[in-house]
Amino acid sequence: MKHYLKKLEETVAKHWSQKALCDYGGEAFTYANVAVGIEQFRLFLAQAGINKGDKIAICARNSARWAMTFWGINANGCVVVPLLADFHPDHICTLTNHSDSVLLYTDEDIWARLSPDQMPALRAAINVRDGSVLWHRDQAVAQAWQDREAAFVHVHPEGMSPDQVTYAPDNLDDVAIINYTSGTTGNPKGVMLTYGAMSDTDEFANTHFPNRPGETVVSMLPMAHMYGLAIEFIHPNVDGVTVYYLGKTPSPTTLLKAMREVKPYMVVTVPLVMEKVYASSIKPALNKLRVLLAIPGINRLIYNKVRNKVLAAFGGRVRCFIMGGAALKPEVERCLRRMRLPFTVGYGMTEACPLLGWEWWTRFAPGSCGKAVHEVRIDSHNPRSVVGEIQARGANITLGYYKNPEATAAAFTPDGWFRTGDLGILDKQGNIYIRGRIKSMILNSSGQNIYPEEIEAVVSTCPHVTECLAVDRGGKIVVLVYAEQSDDMDAEARKRLPDTIRQAANKSLPAYSRIAKVELRDTPFEKTPKMSIKRYLYQ
Repeated sequence: MKHYLKKLEETVAKHWSQKALCDYGGEAFTYANVAVGIEQFRLFLAQAGINKGDKIAICARNSARWAMTFWGINANGCVVVPLLADFHPDHICTLTNHSDSVLLYTDEDIWARLSPDQMPALRAAINVRDGSVLWHRDQAVAQAWQDREAAFVHVHPEGMSPDQVTYAPDNLDDVAIINYTSGTTGNPKGVMLTYGAMSDTDEFANTHFPNRPGETVVSMLPMAHMYGLAIEFIHPNVDGVTVYYLGKTPSPTTLLKAMREVKPYMVVTVPLVMEKVYASSIKPALNKLRVLLAIPGINRLIYNKVRNKVLAAFGGRVRCFIMGGAALKPEVERCLRRMRLPFTVGYGMTEACPLLGWEWWTRFAPGSCGKAVHEVRIDSHNPRSVVGEIQARGANITLGYYKNPEATAAAFTPDGWFRTGDLGILDKQGNIYIRGRIKSMILNSSGQNIYPEEIEAVVSTCPHVTECLAVDRGGKIVVLVYAEQSDDMDAEARKRLPDTIRQAANKSLPAYSRIAKVELRDTPFEKTPKMSIKRYLYQ
């Protein structure tokens, strides 16, 4: 396994003047800038008395400077603790304190809402945007940070050259990242991921979907989430891919404008985004041509034309749309396959850094989430037909949870397999099919296991349904629905809509999991950073 920092070292030396990290429409940093930033960080850490293995948190919105900060921490052997900028201020303080972080890199407005007294180990807080010291408890640390550029000039009076770049890759077993799976103030779960786990993920990605120096990618996902951090940033950037950051969540117009200009080689996203593209652009275009779609030969030409328009809207160079975090609606998946749009739906979690399942789009089995990245087994007597917990092991799996031995022990089987908490089956080709979460499974009065996700997959195909969630209410299945109600829908149709959805769905559901009631919601469901519904809020 090749260390990803060794690859970064080689890329920095070979592509010195190439752009590495850019804010879309804003500042840009070359690989030479990355090298200088890492060296300045090294000199600062030494002067401040901060050692390898010490924890340093980043809680800021996506930007090229966020990425520059990450490389400074990570390449110098400190542990990066990425925290979501959307976490509640109390949660940010709790997790910064729990991780024993000695520094916090953040945005000025986020810092204004935090309380240093809740973070006693913290020695200083630094503004990611402009490098200013926002607060310090340790004057020596603040001074060392302010003197880092002068220290660099003292050590490198003529500047750095590519042959001076070296990042010692002798730490594969050391913790590189502690990534918190939630912002809870209860019993925090900080996932410990090693340099070896990150290197394994990079190696798998390169083997199955290689990228090339000079290519580009647009980063849309939160950098504090492993999906965005590993797949949109670390993997491409160490191979010479220029990463562009959009900052705050863009409007559809801004996003597509950026895609057309940047021309990414891949698009990493969540199903909800592609479902919106389908609903707003693809479906209306195909509906206008319904009659022609019924004619063999002609329909192929139409699907090809629509596919080419979608690819052009994303810059024209996309080799694959990679989706994860949730299942794609069956209706959308069927249509995208008919179009032969290059997409695949993977399976992962923070604890797997983050990949557990993936397959190239031409071999991807509909309804699955790919094949095992390393080893996956189903905890049932018949993994092909009887649902059981999905368990995994491999070089990408977490060491456990930081300062949480109970959660660590509970996360692994006696023979060393990681318990995902997901339920599924494996077909004879090794494709993984997720059936739901153990915690959300419903057991009815007859002892029958009911998986809400399967009910939701059926309901989501009903007319007007935008989002839905199946819950157990006193032993009965109730589905909460956020529906799209057109302006021309009359009052009587609106009144009948819940029962219309219920009856339509029940025609496709087995008797034991039929819906007793549909409740309409006025607003969308609250989402996690990877755009999954926060199911626990609605139980």
